[in-house]
Amino acid sequence: MVLQVPLDFLLLVLAGISAFYLRFTNWAVSLKPVLFTLTLGDYLEIVSITALVWLLIFALSGLYSVDPNRKLSRDLTRVILACSTGLAVVALYIMFTQQLFDSRFLVAASWVFSVVYVSSGRMLMRGLKGVGYRLGWGLRRIVIIGSDEIAGQITRVLQTRKELGYVVVGTFPRFDLGLEKQLDKLKIDELLFTNPKAKEKEALGAINYCDQNHKVFKYSADLFSTYSTHMAVSPLAGVPVVELKRTPLEGWGRVAKRICDVIFSLIILVVASPLLLLIAVIILLETGRPVIYKNRRVGLRGREYYTFKFRSMYQKDSTGDQFGRAGRNAEKREAELIERLNSRTGPIYKIASDPRVTRFGRFLRRWSLDELPQFFNVLAGSMSIVGPRPHQPREVEQYQHEYPKVFILKPGITGLAQISGRSDLSFVEEINLDIFYIERWGLLLDFIIFIKTPFVLFRRRRAL
Repeated sequence: MVLQVPLDFLLLVLAGISAFYLRFTNWAVSLKPVLFTLTLGDYLEIVSITALVWLLIFALSGLYSVDPNRKLSRDLTRVILACSTGLAVVALYIMFTQQLFDSRFLVAASWVFSVVYVSSGRMLMRGLKGVGYRLGWGLRRIVIIGSDEIAGQITRVLQTRKELGYVVVGTFPRFDLGLEKQLDKLKIDELLFTNPKAKEKEALGAINYCDQNHKVFKYSADLFSTYSTHMAVSPLAGVPVVELKRTPLEGWGRVAKRICDVIFSLIILVVASPLLLLIAVIILLETGRPVIYKNRRVGLRGREYYTFKFRSMYQKDSTGDQFGRAGRNAEKREAELIERLNSRTGPIYKIASDPRVTRFGRFLRRWSLDELPQFFNVLAGSMSIVGPRPHQPREVEQYQHEYPKVFILKPGITGLAQISGRSDLSFVEEINLDIFYIERWGLLLDFIIFIKTPFVLFRRRRAL
Protein backbone atom coordinates (compact mmCIF):
# COMPACT_ATOMS: atom_id res chain seq x y z
CA MET A 1 0.00 0.00 0.00
CA VAL A 2 2.96 2.33 0.54
CA LEU A 3 3.69 2.14 -3.21
CA GLN A 4 0.17 3.38 -3.91
CA VAL A 5 0.98 6.87 -2.58
CA PRO A 6 3.77 7.80 -5.05
CA LEU A 7 1.83 6.10 -7.85
CA ASP A 8 -1.25 8.21 -7.11
CA PHE A 9 0.90 11.34 -7.02
CA LEU A 10 2.40 10.59 -10.43
CA LEU A 11 -1.03 9.80 -11.88
CA LEU A 12 -2.48 13.06 -10.55
CA VAL A 13 0.39 15.04 -12.08
CA LEU A 14 -0.08 13.12 -15.35
CA ALA A 15 -3.79 13.97 -15.25
CA GLY A 16 -2.94 17.67 -14.97
CA ILE A 17 -0.46 17.45 -17.86
CA SER A 18 -2.98 15.60 -20.02
CA ALA A 19 -5.59 18.31 -19.36
CA PHE A 20 -3.03 21.02 -20.23
CA TYR A 21 -2.17 19.50 -23.61
CA LEU A 22 -5.82 18.71 -24.33
CA ARG A 23 -6.62 22.39 -23.85
CA PHE A 24 -4.32 23.31 -26.77
CA THR A 25 -5.76 20.79 -29.23
CA ASN A 26 -7.66 22.14 -32.23
CA TRP A 27 -10.90 20.65 -30.86
CA ALA A 28 -10.62 22.46 -27.51
CA VAL A 29 -9.45 25.74 -29.08
CA SER A 30 -12.42 25.66 -31.48
CA LEU A 31 -14.76 25.52 -28.49
CA LYS A 32 -13.10 28.52 -26.82
CA PRO A 33 -9.81 30.33 -27.51
CA VAL A 34 -7.02 30.03 -24.94
CA LEU A 35 -6.96 33.22 -22.85
CA PHE A 36 -4.44 32.35 -20.15
CA THR A 37 -0.66 32.72 -20.54
CA LEU A 38 0.38 30.05 -18.03
CA THR A 39 3.56 28.19 -19.06
CA LEU A 40 3.90 24.44 -18.63
CA GLY A 41 6.63 24.92 -15.98
CA ASP A 42 4.47 27.21 -13.85
CA TYR A 43 1.50 24.93 -14.39
CA LEU A 44 3.47 21.85 -13.23
CA GLU A 45 4.39 23.67 -10.01
CA ILE A 46 0.71 24.35 -9.30
CA VAL A 47 -0.29 20.79 -10.24
CA SER A 48 2.35 19.28 -7.92
CA ILE A 49 1.13 21.28 -4.93
CA THR A 50 -2.48 20.45 -5.78
CA ALA A 51 -1.61 16.73 -6.07
CA LEU A 52 -0.14 16.76 -2.55
CA VAL A 53 -3.36 18.30 -1.20
CA TRP A 54 -5.38 15.67 -3.05
CA LEU A 55 -3.26 12.89 -1.52
CA LEU A 56 -4.24 14.18 1.91
CA ILE A 57 -7.89 14.06 0.84
CA PHE A 58 -7.35 10.50 -0.44
CA ALA A 59 -5.90 9.50 2.94
CA LEU A 60 -8.84 11.03 4.83
CA SER A 61 -11.19 9.18 2.47
CA GLY A 62 -9.69 5.82 3.50
CA LEU A 63 -8.00 5.13 0.16
CA TYR A 64 -4.79 4.14 1.91
CA SER A 65 -6.33 1.76 4.42
CA VAL A 66 -4.14 -1.26 5.16
CA ASP A 67 -7.13 -3.63 5.14
CA PRO A 68 -6.15 -6.32 2.58
CA ASN A 69 -9.79 -7.31 2.01
CA ARG A 70 -11.05 -3.97 0.70
CA LYS A 71 -13.43 -4.29 -2.25
CA LEU A 72 -12.29 -2.75 -5.53
CA SER A 73 -15.75 -1.30 -6.21
CA ARG A 74 -15.65 0.50 -2.86
CA ASP A 75 -12.20 1.88 -3.63
CA LEU A 76 -13.31 3.19 -7.04
CA THR A 77 -16.32 4.90 -5.48
CA ARG A 78 -14.04 6.56 -2.96
CA VAL A 79 -11.72 7.69 -5.77
CA ILE A 80 -14.59 9.53 -7.45
CA LEU A 81 -15.72 11.12 -4.19
CA ALA A 82 -12.17 12.10 -3.19
CA CYS A 83 -11.40 13.61 -6.60
CA SER A 84 -14.69 15.53 -6.47
CA THR A 85 -13.78 16.84 -3.03
CA GLY A 86 -10.39 17.87 -4.39
CA LEU A 87 -12.09 19.66 -7.29
CA ALA A 88 -14.28 21.54 -4.81
CA VAL A 89 -11.21 22.60 -2.83
CA VAL A 90 -9.57 23.95 -5.99
CA ALA A 91 -12.75 25.82 -6.96
CA LEU A 92 -13.06 27.39 -3.51
CA TYR A 93 -9.41 28.42 -3.56
CA ILE A 94 -9.81 30.14 -6.94
CA MET A 95 -12.98 31.88 -5.77
CA PHE A 96 -11.77 33.15 -2.38
CA THR A 97 -8.29 34.20 -3.56
CA GLN A 98 -9.78 35.83 -6.70
CA GLN A 99 -7.22 34.19 -8.96
CA LEU A 100 -7.19 35.48 -12.55
CA PHE A 101 -7.53 32.03 -14.09
CA ASP A 102 -9.98 31.77 -16.97
CA SER A 103 -10.00 28.05 -17.83
CA ARG A 104 -12.86 26.11 -16.35
CA PHE A 105 -12.16 23.55 -19.09
CA LEU A 106 -8.69 22.90 -17.69
CA VAL A 107 -10.03 22.31 -14.16
CA ALA A 108 -12.87 20.05 -15.32
CA ALA A 109 -10.60 18.07 -17.65
CA SER A 110 -8.09 17.55 -14.83
CA TRP A 111 -10.87 16.10 -12.68
CA VAL A 112 -11.93 13.66 -15.42
CA PHE A 113 -8.36 12.54 -16.13
CA SER A 114 -7.70 12.17 -12.38
CA VAL A 115 -10.68 9.87 -11.89
CA VAL A 116 -9.72 7.77 -14.93
CA TYR A 117 -5.99 7.57 -14.19
CA VAL A 118 -6.23 6.94 -10.44
CA SER A 119 -8.97 4.32 -10.94
CA SER A 120 -6.86 2.62 -13.60
CA GLY A 121 -3.87 2.68 -11.27
CA ARG A 122 -5.92 0.97 -8.56
CA MET A 123 -7.06 -1.74 -10.96
CA LEU A 124 -3.51 -2.21 -12.25
CA MET A 125 -2.14 -2.63 -8.71
CA ARG A 126 -4.89 -5.14 -7.91
CA GLY A 127 -4.14 -7.05 -11.08
CA LEU A 128 -0.39 -7.17 -10.48
CA LYS A 129 -0.93 -8.28 -6.89
CA GLY A 130 -3.27 -11.05 -8.04
CA VAL A 131 -0.78 -12.25 -10.66
CA GLY A 132 1.99 -12.25 -8.06
CA TYR A 133 -0.12 -14.31 -5.65
CA ARG A 134 -0.97 -16.85 -8.37
CA LEU A 135 2.75 -17.21 -9.11
CA GLY A 136 3.37 -17.82 -5.41
CA TRP A 137 4.97 -14.45 -4.66
CA GLY A 138 4.32 -12.75 -1.33
CA LEU A 139 1.85 -15.34 -0.02
CA ARG A 140 1.12 -15.30 3.71
CA ARG A 141 1.89 -18.66 5.34
CA ILE A 142 -1.08 -19.59 7.51
CA VAL A 143 -1.90 -22.49 9.85
CA ILE A 144 -5.52 -23.28 10.70
CA ILE A 145 -6.42 -24.69 14.13
CA GLY A 146 -9.79 -26.45 14.19
CA SER A 147 -11.66 -29.45 12.90
CA ASP A 148 -15.08 -27.88 12.41
CA GLU A 149 -16.88 -27.01 9.20
CA ILE A 150 -15.56 -23.43 9.22
CA ALA A 151 -11.94 -24.65 9.29
CA GLY A 152 -12.61 -26.98 6.38
CA GLN A 153 -14.35 -24.28 4.35
CA ILE A 154 -11.53 -21.77 4.80
CA THR A 155 -8.88 -24.40 4.03
CA ARG A 156 -10.57 -25.45 0.79
CA VAL A 157 -11.05 -21.89 -0.44
CA LEU A 158 -7.50 -20.76 0.35
CA GLN A 159 -6.02 -23.83 -1.33
CA THR A 160 -7.90 -23.16 -4.57
CA ARG A 161 -7.85 -19.34 -4.64
CA LYS A 162 -4.24 -18.21 -4.49
CA GLU A 163 -5.28 -14.67 -5.46
CA LEU A 164 -6.46 -14.17 -1.86
CA GLY A 165 -2.79 -14.07 -0.85
CA TYR A 166 -2.55 -17.09 1.48
CA VAL A 167 -1.00 -20.53 1.42
CA VAL A 168 -2.19 -23.08 4.00
CA VAL A 169 0.95 -24.80 5.33
CA GLY A 170 -0.80 -26.89 7.98
CA THR A 171 -4.11 -27.73 9.65
CA PHE A 172 -4.39 -29.08 13.19
CA PRO A 173 -7.44 -30.07 15.26
CA ARG A 174 -6.24 -28.31 18.43
CA PHE A 175 -3.45 -26.22 19.90
CA ASP A 176 -1.15 -27.62 22.57
CA LEU A 177 2.44 -27.17 23.71
CA GLY A 178 3.66 -30.00 21.48
CA LEU A 179 2.45 -28.10 18.42
CA GLU A 180 4.71 -25.10 18.95
CA LYS A 181 7.84 -26.83 17.61
CA GLN A 182 5.97 -27.86 14.45
CA LEU A 183 4.76 -24.28 13.95
CA ASP A 184 8.33 -23.01 14.31
CA LYS A 185 9.47 -25.36 11.55
CA LEU A 186 6.61 -24.24 9.27
CA LYS A 187 7.70 -20.57 9.61
CA ILE A 188 4.17 -19.27 9.63
CA ASP A 189 3.00 -15.66 9.30
CA GLU A 190 -0.50 -16.14 10.71
CA LEU A 191 -2.43 -18.56 12.89
CA LEU A 192 -6.21 -18.88 12.41
CA PHE A 193 -8.18 -20.36 15.32
CA THR A 194 -11.66 -21.74 14.54
CA ASN A 195 -12.13 -24.50 17.13
CA PRO A 196 -15.58 -23.83 18.72
CA LYS A 197 -15.02 -26.48 21.43
CA ALA A 198 -11.69 -25.10 22.57
CA LYS A 199 -11.16 -24.33 26.21
CA GLU A 200 -10.07 -20.86 27.23
CA LYS A 201 -6.62 -22.17 28.22
CA GLU A 202 -6.06 -23.54 24.72
CA ALA A 203 -7.06 -20.27 23.08
CA LEU A 204 -4.84 -18.26 25.41
CA GLY A 205 -1.96 -20.63 24.65
CA ALA A 206 -2.34 -19.92 20.93
CA ILE A 207 -2.50 -16.17 21.58
CA ASN A 208 0.62 -16.27 23.76
CA TYR A 209 2.48 -18.28 21.13
CA CYS A 210 1.67 -15.65 18.50
CA ASP A 211 2.69 -12.84 20.86
CA GLN A 212 6.00 -14.45 21.74
CA ASN A 213 6.84 -15.24 18.12
CA HIS A 214 5.36 -12.07 16.63
CA LYS A 215 2.77 -13.83 14.48
CA VAL A 216 -0.69 -12.60 13.51
CA PHE A 217 -3.49 -14.27 15.49
CA LYS A 218 -6.92 -14.51 13.89
CA TYR A 219 -10.09 -16.30 14.92
CA SER A 220 -13.62 -16.79 13.60
CA ALA A 221 -15.87 -13.92 14.67
CA ASP A 222 -18.06 -15.98 17.02
CA LEU A 223 -15.11 -16.99 19.25
CA PHE A 224 -13.23 -15.24 22.05
CA SER A 225 -14.37 -11.74 21.13
CA THR A 226 -13.57 -10.42 24.60
CA TYR A 227 -9.83 -11.04 24.42
CA SER A 228 -8.84 -7.75 22.81
CA THR A 229 -9.77 -4.09 22.82
CA HIS A 230 -8.31 -3.73 19.32
CA MET A 231 -9.95 -5.94 16.74
CA ALA A 232 -10.30 -5.84 12.97
CA VAL A 233 -13.16 -7.85 11.49
CA SER A 234 -12.93 -8.84 7.83
CA PRO A 235 -14.12 -11.75 5.69
CA LEU A 236 -11.72 -14.57 4.85
CA ALA A 237 -12.98 -17.13 2.36
CA GLY A 238 -16.51 -15.93 3.09
CA VAL A 239 -16.16 -16.30 6.88
CA PRO A 240 -16.06 -13.27 9.24
CA VAL A 241 -12.61 -13.39 10.83
CA VAL A 242 -11.25 -11.23 13.64
CA GLU A 243 -7.60 -10.20 13.81
CA LEU A 244 -6.28 -9.57 17.29
CA LYS A 245 -4.67 -6.13 17.32
CA ARG A 246 -1.97 -5.72 19.95
CA THR A 247 -1.75 -1.97 19.37
CA PRO A 248 -3.56 0.76 17.36
CA LEU A 249 -0.13 1.60 15.92
CA GLU A 250 -0.65 -0.25 12.65
CA GLY A 251 -0.31 0.66 8.99
CA TRP A 252 -0.17 4.40 8.45
CA GLY A 253 0.14 4.97 12.19
CA ARG A 254 3.63 3.48 12.03
CA VAL A 255 4.46 5.65 9.00
CA ALA A 256 3.28 8.82 10.79
CA LYS A 257 5.24 7.92 13.92
CA ARG A 258 8.38 7.22 11.91
CA ILE A 259 8.11 10.56 10.07
CA CYS A 260 7.71 12.41 13.39
CA ASP A 261 10.69 10.51 14.83
CA VAL A 262 12.97 11.51 11.96
CA ILE A 263 11.88 15.17 11.90
CA PHE A 264 12.12 15.75 15.65
CA SER A 265 15.39 13.82 15.98
CA LEU A 266 17.02 15.92 13.28
CA ILE A 267 15.81 19.14 14.93
CA ILE A 268 17.03 18.07 18.39
CA LEU A 269 20.43 16.92 17.11
CA VAL A 270 20.98 20.16 15.20
CA VAL A 271 19.90 22.36 18.13
CA ALA A 272 21.86 20.31 20.68
CA SER A 273 24.99 19.87 18.52
CA PRO A 274 27.06 22.44 20.51
CA LEU A 275 26.10 20.65 23.75
CA LEU A 276 26.95 17.26 22.24
CA LEU A 277 30.36 18.55 21.21
CA LEU A 278 31.00 20.08 24.65
CA ILE A 279 30.05 16.84 26.46
CA ALA A 280 32.30 14.81 24.15
CA VAL A 281 35.27 17.12 24.83
CA ILE A 282 34.78 16.98 28.62
CA ILE A 283 34.58 13.17 28.62
CA LEU A 284 37.69 13.01 26.45
CA LEU A 285 39.62 15.30 28.81
CA GLU A 286 38.38 13.56 31.96
CA THR A 287 38.82 9.87 31.12
CA GLY A 288 39.84 9.63 27.46
CA ARG A 289 38.29 7.48 24.76
CA PRO A 290 35.83 6.13 23.80
CA VAL A 291 33.35 8.96 24.24
CA ILE A 292 30.35 6.92 23.04
CA TYR A 293 29.35 3.77 24.90
CA LYS A 294 27.53 1.06 22.93
CA ASN A 295 25.17 -0.97 25.08
CA ARG A 296 23.37 -4.08 23.77
CA ARG A 297 19.59 -3.85 24.14
CA VAL A 298 16.52 -5.78 22.93
CA GLY A 299 14.20 -3.95 20.57
CA LEU A 300 11.39 -4.51 18.09
CA ARG A 301 10.30 -8.18 17.78
CA GLY A 302 13.05 -9.23 20.19
CA ARG A 303 15.89 -8.18 17.88
CA GLU A 304 19.07 -7.00 19.58
CA TYR A 305 20.74 -3.70 18.75
CA TYR A 306 23.35 -1.33 20.21
CA THR A 307 22.05 1.80 21.88
CA PHE A 308 24.41 4.79 21.95
CA LYS A 309 25.17 6.72 25.13
CA PHE A 310 27.82 9.10 26.33
CA ARG A 311 30.22 7.01 28.42
CA SER A 312 29.60 7.84 32.08
CA MET A 313 31.82 5.13 33.63
CA TYR A 314 35.56 4.58 33.81
CA GLN A 315 36.91 2.54 30.91
CA LYS A 316 37.94 -0.34 33.16
CA ASP A 317 34.38 -0.62 34.45
CA SER A 318 32.62 -0.39 31.07
CA THR A 319 30.95 -3.63 30.03
CA GLY A 320 30.18 -5.06 26.61
CA ASP A 321 31.76 -6.28 23.38
CA GLN A 322 33.08 -2.80 22.66
CA PHE A 323 35.79 -3.28 25.35
CA GLY A 324 36.78 -6.85 24.54
CA ARG A 325 38.35 -8.85 27.39
CA ALA A 326 38.22 -5.81 29.69
CA GLY A 327 34.50 -5.60 29.04
CA ARG A 328 33.97 -9.24 30.01
CA ASN A 329 35.93 -8.73 33.22
CA ALA A 330 33.84 -5.65 33.93
CA GLU A 331 30.70 -7.76 33.60
CA LYS A 332 31.95 -10.02 36.38
CA ARG A 333 32.56 -7.03 38.63
CA GLU A 334 29.12 -5.71 37.72
CA ALA A 335 27.50 -9.00 38.75
CA GLU A 336 29.15 -8.67 42.17
CA LEU A 337 27.91 -5.09 42.55
CA ILE A 338 24.38 -6.11 41.57
CA GLU A 339 24.40 -8.78 44.25
CA ARG A 340 25.53 -6.30 46.92
CA LEU A 341 24.00 -2.95 45.87
CA ASN A 342 20.96 -3.68 43.69
CA SER A 343 18.18 -1.27 44.69
CA ARG A 344 15.43 -2.86 42.60
CA THR A 345 13.53 -6.13 42.68
CA GLY A 346 12.63 -8.28 39.70
CA PRO A 347 14.52 -8.76 36.41
CA ILE A 348 15.69 -5.13 36.17
CA TYR A 349 18.67 -4.07 38.28
CA LYS A 350 19.85 -0.67 39.51
CA ILE A 351 23.14 -0.29 41.40
CA ALA A 352 22.76 2.25 44.21
CA SER A 353 25.54 4.87 44.41
CA ASP A 354 27.36 3.11 41.58
CA PRO A 355 31.12 3.47 42.29
CA ARG A 356 31.98 2.94 38.62
CA VAL A 357 30.48 6.27 37.51
CA THR A 358 32.83 9.21 36.94
CA ARG A 359 32.25 12.63 38.47
CA PHE A 360 31.08 14.10 35.15
CA GLY A 361 29.18 10.87 34.47
CA ARG A 362 27.05 11.50 37.56
CA PHE A 363 26.17 14.92 36.20
CA LEU A 364 25.24 13.43 32.82
CA ARG A 365 23.05 10.78 34.42
CA ARG A 366 21.43 13.28 36.76
CA TRP A 367 20.06 15.22 33.78
CA SER A 368 19.85 12.22 31.37
CA LEU A 369 22.32 13.96 29.06
CA ASP A 370 24.11 10.64 28.58
CA GLU A 371 21.12 9.52 26.50
CA LEU A 372 21.32 12.29 23.88
CA PRO A 373 23.23 10.10 21.35
CA GLN A 374 20.20 7.81 21.28
CA PHE A 375 18.64 10.23 18.81
CA PHE A 376 21.09 8.72 16.31
CA ASN A 377 19.48 5.36 17.12
CA VAL A 378 16.13 6.93 16.25
CA LEU A 379 17.43 8.15 12.90
CA ALA A 380 18.85 4.68 12.20
CA GLY A 381 15.44 3.14 12.94
CA SER A 382 16.32 0.94 15.92
CA MET A 383 14.54 3.20 18.42
CA SER A 384 11.70 5.68 18.62
CA ILE A 385 11.59 8.94 20.56
CA VAL A 386 8.63 7.63 22.59
CA GLY A 387 8.14 3.95 23.35
CA PRO A 388 8.64 1.15 25.89
CA ARG A 389 11.83 1.27 27.92
CA PRO A 390 14.70 -0.76 26.34
CA HIS A 391 16.27 -3.49 28.47
CA GLN A 392 19.40 -5.59 28.24
CA PRO A 393 19.26 -9.20 26.93
CA ARG A 394 20.06 -10.72 30.33
CA GLU A 395 17.13 -8.79 31.83
CA VAL A 396 14.78 -9.70 29.00
CA GLU A 397 15.54 -13.41 29.37
CA GLN A 398 13.78 -13.35 32.73
CA TYR A 399 10.46 -11.91 31.52
CA GLN A 400 10.13 -12.13 27.71
CA HIS A 401 7.77 -15.14 27.79
CA GLU A 402 5.55 -13.49 30.39
CA TYR A 403 5.39 -10.06 28.71
CA PRO A 404 5.93 -10.59 24.96
CA LYS A 405 3.71 -7.61 24.09
CA VAL A 406 6.40 -5.06 25.00
CA PHE A 407 8.43 -6.08 21.93
CA ILE A 408 5.82 -5.17 19.29
CA LEU A 409 6.95 -1.52 19.26
CA LYS A 410 10.39 0.03 19.02
CA PRO A 411 11.84 0.99 22.40
CA GLY A 412 11.87 4.69 23.16
CA ILE A 413 14.28 7.29 24.53
CA THR A 414 11.39 8.39 26.71
CA GLY A 415 8.02 6.86 27.44
CA LEU A 416 5.10 6.58 29.80
CA ALA A 417 7.15 4.63 32.34
CA GLN A 418 10.01 7.14 32.18
CA ILE A 419 7.77 10.14 33.01
CA SER A 420 5.74 8.29 35.64
CA GLY A 421 8.37 7.52 38.23
CA ARG A 422 11.59 6.66 36.45
CA SER A 423 13.76 4.48 38.71
CA ASP A 424 11.23 4.67 41.56
CA LEU A 425 8.85 2.28 39.75
CA SER A 426 8.80 -1.43 40.41
CA PHE A 427 9.38 -3.73 37.46
CA VAL A 428 5.70 -4.72 37.27
CA GLU A 429 4.58 -1.07 37.39
CA GLU A 430 7.00 -0.19 34.60
CA ILE A 431 5.89 -3.08 32.39
CA ASN A 432 2.20 -2.30 32.98
CA LEU A 433 2.77 1.32 31.93
CA ASP A 434 4.58 0.16 28.77
CA ILE A 435 1.71 -2.20 27.93
CA PHE A 436 -0.83 0.57 28.58
CA TYR A 437 1.09 2.81 26.15
CA ILE A 438 1.20 0.07 23.51
CA GLU A 439 -2.54 -0.57 23.78
CA ARG A 440 -3.53 3.14 23.84
CA TRP A 441 -0.97 4.59 21.45
CA GLY A 442 -1.77 7.80 19.63
CA LEU A 443 0.21 10.75 18.25
CA LEU A 444 -1.39 12.97 20.90
CA LEU A 445 -0.16 10.62 23.65
CA ASP A 446 3.34 10.71 22.12
CA PHE A 447 3.24 14.50 22.09
CA ILE A 448 2.14 14.71 25.75
CA ILE A 449 4.92 12.32 26.85
CA PHE A 450 7.50 14.22 24.80
CA ILE A 451 6.47 17.58 26.28
CA LYS A 452 6.42 16.26 29.87
CA THR A 453 9.86 14.64 29.65
CA PRO A 454 11.98 17.81 30.19
CA PHE A 455 9.98 18.68 33.32
CA VAL A 456 10.53 15.20 34.76
CA LEU A 457 14.29 15.62 34.29
CA PHE A 458 14.26 18.32 36.97
CA ARG A 459 13.29 15.72 39.55
CA ARG A 460 16.30 14.20 41.24
CA ARG A 461 17.03 10.64 40.14
CA ARG A 462 17.83 7.98 42.68
CA ALA A 463 20.40 5.18 42.58
CA LEU A 464 22.97 6.77 40.34
